[in-house]
Amino acid sequence: MERYVTEPSRGLNPETREALTGAGWFPGRAVDTTAWEAGLTADGFPPLHAVARRFLTEFGGLRFLDGGPGVTRAREHFTLLPTDCLGEADTFIEWSADLGRDIAPLGELAGGTCAWTSLGIDETGEVYAFSGPSTFGRLPLALDHLILGHMPHGVD
Repeated sequence: MERYVTEPSRGLNPETREALTGAGWFPGRAVDTTAWEAGLTADGFPPLHAVARRFLTEFGGLRFLDGGPGVTRAREHFTLLPTDCLGEADTFIEWSADLGRDIAPLGELAGGTCAWTSLGIDETGEVYAFSGPSTFGRLPLALDHLILGHMPHGVD
């Protein structure tokens, strides 16, 4: 099974990099995921896999509040805060089993609206929205898709 690149920020669209920087990201950023992992485990989530941990170390805690026009859908606010998925462990476990993937929580898309959905990542770096489910693709392209407003695709 193909793993995602070890540098998830490599090859991103310049507009995506600008949005990441505006949200507090910088090259070499590394945050501690221990508290998030403890909260998720206490809530019934399985332990984070290595790809989720690597992604959250670099991008965890970032919030993207901008909306507006996107490429194929409106850009919606989203978070990369895995504890925003608390209470959804059963959903993640079920979708993981249905898709044959280990999907870990990343955050939420359009929180507080009728379009709210959880975001997750599998062990290959594929980023999912649980509305459907659908996918934004694999990292690093998935970050471009989320930030720039690309419509996610259904999962077969």
